[in-house]
Amino acid sequence: MRLKSHKDLIVFKSAIKLAIRIHQLSKNFPNEEKYSLTDQIRRSSRSVAANIAEAFRKRRYPKSFISKLSDSEGEAAETQVWLYFIETFEYLDSSVTEDIDAQYEHLLAQLVTMIQSPEKWSM
Repeated sequence: MRLKSHKDLIVFKSAIKLAIRIHQLSKNFPNEEKYSLTDQIRRSSRSVAANIAEAFRKRRYPKSFISKLSDSEGEAAETQVWLYFIETFEYLDSSVTEDIDAQYEHLLAQLVTMIQSPEKWSM
């Protein structure tokens, strides 16, 4: 199958679904977390998808492609850190945070696979 856009990538679709889920769940976080934890986890989760989209557009330049995917990988890891705080502060049930974390582990594995074989994604 020929990819026409970043929207065709399974990893992009996963990143979008996770960002939307985090946004929905974070609506119930305490008000005092509005400009810290809530804002940070929303930003980092959205950035995962945004960096994948940028990487797709830079795929003809392997180093740029890898760089943007590495940025996405970093944002996914940051999101996992915020999930750890959310679980520790008991803002969400641990089964929810563990499920989301597991999905991020799967997404990270997909990113690493892409990073290790950039030629498969070139134009």
